[in-house]
Amino acid sequence: MLLLRAFVPVAWLVALGACADPPETELPLLLDATLDDLRFGLDNGNFTSVDLVRAYIARIGEVNPRLRAVNEINPDALAIASIKDQERALGLAISSPLHGIPVLVKDNIATHDKLNTTAGSFALVGAKTKEDSTVVAKLRKAGAIILGKTNLSQWAGMRGTNRSLGWSAYGGQTIGAYFPDQEPAGSSSGSGVASSIGLAWASLGTETQGSIVHPAHVHNIVGIKPTVGLTSRYLVVPLSEHQDTVGPMARTVKDAAHILSIIAGSDGKDNYTSASPHGEHPPNYVAACKKDGLQGKRLGVVKNLGDVPSFPTAEPAFDVFEETLDILRAAGAEIVQNITLPGIGPSFEKDWARWVVGQDFYTDLPQYFANLETNPNNITSVSDLRDFTQNYPAEGYPGHATTLWDMVIRRGINNTSPTWWTNYTTLQYHTTTLGLTGALQNHSLDALVMPSIYASMVAAPIGTPVITVPLGRAPDKTPIRKDEYGTLNLSGPNQPFGLGFAGAHFSEETLIEMAYAFEQLTTMRLRVLPFIQPTTELEDVVKNRSMATDGTRKAREIMKAGEL
Repeated sequence: MLLLRAFVPVAWLVALGACADPPETELPLLLDATLDDLRFGLDNGNFTSVDLVRAYIARIGEVNPRLRAVNEINPDALAIASIKDQERALGLAISSPLHGIPVLVKDNIATHDKLNTTAGSFALVGAKTKEDSTVVAKLRKAGAIILGKTNLSQWAGMRGTNRSLGWSAYGGQTIGAYFPDQEPAGSSSGSGVASSIGLAWASLGTETQGSIVHPAHVHNIVGIKPTVGLTSRYLVVPLSEHQDTVGPMARTVKDAAHILSIIAGSDGKDNYTSASPHGEHPPNYVAACKKDGLQGKRLGVVKNLGDVPSFPTAEPAFDVFEETLDILRAAGAEIVQNITLPGIGPSFEKDWARWVVGQDFYTDLPQYFANLETNPNNITSVSDLRDFTQNYPAEGYPGHATTLWDMVIRRGINNTSPTWWTNYTTLQYHTTTLGLTGALQNHSLDALVMPSIYASMVAAPIGTPVITVPLGRAPDKTPIRKDEYGTLNLSGPNQPFGLGFAGAHFSEETLIEMAYAFEQLTTMRLRVLPFIQPTTELEDVVKNRSMATDGTRKAREIMKAGEL
């Protein structure tokens, strides 16, 4: 591609329209622009990928000092966009829907470029991998522009327990955009905020237990938490090999489906992907976006969600839940009430999940360090990481604790020990036979439907998929509720909330069908507006570019006339 950039004469590009003035046309607003909107504009010469990148960078600059959603911008983004524009001018962008489209990725997903991959920690600043993570490599192959890295709860939430979600030492505290000082949920907080207010077309997030679904739920976007094994985790900073998964966070179901179609597929560098029935050729998830996708589906409603801790951000969803079920019925779904998950209470009350995830982290993190080509702080274990963090002032210790590391180090066992396996198998029994899997099988259900954060909690231990779709917003008179640390507002007026569909392993196509049909019926995303949003639009960038082009043309005319 660099050869193309070097050897395509500028005169050719002018002749092909790459530098021509854009026609007078209405350009899409970036708060809600879909892939179809952006591709139409790019393919018809209404704007360029360079224009798009400039607009997104400007929008990030407007709000990031307050919202802290983006940790770094790719210094090569404009150069890459220019190459994509050249390729489009030569007719090379036809086959890839993401060609020239800017995407942000969570800052625990490795990129082999000038961007850091920090997991929110100074411990990984300057650390380099020998290649892209598999999911990033697939995005690049599809023509996407990696615009930058989004902030996250540090180490995907695996550090201490005395900080608000969305905080990292490297990125600061992410803030949500829908009411003042909104706690952004975690750990894919930056990806949720960025996708929601149009700082890029879409983002990648990761989930171990709620980290895609919960931020999507409170930021009025679609999040797909794929089945563990559908997308590769190679060169993604790990938390739990048994629960980690990489998925899309976008403004529409169809756009999320586009990303999932690209990043899904088996990978020899992540043996969990060998379990996928799709192999190297995942389904076309975009084709699953059908308006009649709810017709004939059987959806279960869980009656004992009170057995698990309550989530204040889900309370507004319960207020409209019966009305939501009526919408699903009217669309042709059969609602099966009074489903009981007898295992969910014990699975939250006991310490099984902390054993599983904690000792996975203890085992898996050293493997990531071992894959680094450059490791400037020479960290090779969780103990090394704790020592660095406690002695590096910018890491904020002890104000931000290392409680979870202290716990896993004190246990000192890996995820092959008998004690770990006892906790794992016990948790699996309560969350499969006595949980989601058992309910789906026993009642012949296509999915369970519930407020999104509950769906992700029920599915997390067994690695099954969840999709969340915007459902509504909290009323204007909703009281502000602080988070447990008193630093941010957990819920309040205008807080978005979502509806979650939780299905069986590798049932993403079915979930997308249902979610898309529900989205088309309700169009709730468009009815909930952020409290904070950028003002720069494509129109501003294109207009400025046109003025600059006019100035250059005038200067050339003056020079030709001998006036200079």
